[in-house]
Amino acid sequence: MLNILSNSWRIDELRSRILFTLAMIAVFRLGCQIPTPGINPEEMARFFEGQEGVLGFLNMFSGGALERFSVFSLGIAPYINASIIMQLLVYVVPYLERLQKEDGSEGRKKIQLYTKYGTIVLGVIQALGITQWLESKGGIVINPGWGFTFMAVVTLAAGTAFIMWLGEQMTQNGIGNGMSLLITAGILATFPQAIVQTIMVTDFTSAPDLIRFGGITAICLFVIAAIVFMQDGVRKIPIQHAKRNSGGRNYGGMKSFIPLKVNMAGVIPLIFASSIMMFPPIIFGWLHSKSPNEWFEMGIFYFGHTHWFFLTSSSLLIILFTYFYTAIQLNPTEMAENLKKYGGFIPGIRAGRKTAEFIDRIVTRITLAGALFLAVIALIPSLMAKYLAVTFYFGGTSLLIVVSVMVDTVRQMESYMVERQYDGFMKS
Repeated sequence: MLNILSNSWRIDELRSRILFTLAMIAVFRLGCQIPTPGINPEEMARFFEGQEGVLGFLNMFSGGALERFSVFSLGIAPYINASIIMQLLVYVVPYLERLQKEDGSEGRKKIQLYTKYGTIVLGVIQALGITQWLESKGGIVINPGWGFTFMAVVTLAAGTAFIMWLGEQMTQNGIGNGMSLLITAGILATFPQAIVQTIMVTDFTSAPDLIRFGGITAICLFVIAAIVFMQDGVRKIPIQHAKRNSGGRNYGGMKSFIPLKVNMAGVIPLIFASSIMMFPPIIFGWLHSKSPNEWFEMGIFYFGHTHWFFLTSSSLLIILFTYFYTAIQLNPTEMAENLKKYGGFIPGIRAGRKTAEFIDRIVTRITLAGALFLAVIALIPSLMAKYLAVTFYFGGTSLLIVVSVMVDTVRQMESYMVERQYDGFMKS
């Protein structure tokens, strides 16, 4: 990795892309420090002291912007939710399905445009909900009322639109996926404070505290190693190409393989599931503040981030989204038809429908392994908070996102350098 970073700095265009990406991240972090007008910062900071669970998770994803109620408080959560809804609608609404399949790149551009509109709508709804929730907390909002609500909703929705634009610019003119890098930048911004917090509460002269600190460190290192191992894990399906004679010469007959990744969906299912599971506790908390009763208290209790109901629901959603996203990315029938078209076949498997069924069976099995891995990774922060008394949301989810995005970004840099080397060779 260090060798790749060193070599990338010598290529002018790649260096410009890296600097552009870093500049956009700096703009994002600057926006996270600008508070929305009308908020009492001391009361807001006091309210977020020691907050865990959903609020801690939301704050981590926003890079600490939520606890300041900055102009970027919503982060890219509205964009993620809009993407989830649009991807589901593509398989429900015939018009959107036709756009994706028949109209090619133009259709995808239209779907992306609808996703942006949905992002703004969801941003307004979420901003309205957060604003009303803060007004119910007393003391945080200086002058509650519709004037503050309108100003805060417009500010937060505009901040979300600007973040979405930043991510697009980073993807087009920078290196790596812009949206993923912004999520990673937000998570990394919370790491130093989390590490310092852990060290401060650890008594290094006490054996139990040393064991606890060592356990946290060992779990983090194990999770990083497991993530890298699973991200690189593939199931290789052997492919044999038929020989053909042309002009007195034999062509084809070579062997190759189809690499099917164990975790084909990446971090998307985890982000999708986390985004959905954020809503129930916020809604129950808001309803309970308006009209306290036993049912709302029960909802808050069951959706607590260490409760078995919350953990089970999150795990099931992660598994569901893993299969859903894998099905979107890979079509066994289409793969089988392409193999048959170009004279390839899987040894021992009849071409056509049997090949499609074989690939589908393999994908189903390895996807189960990838989905269970993601579910276990998602459980680690809650289990650490419950049994190791970790007071911050630092664990599998954040590490999975950070490590996966960093590995993918470095690979893109490596591919870019290889492409430049081949360009130079062809020109010479």
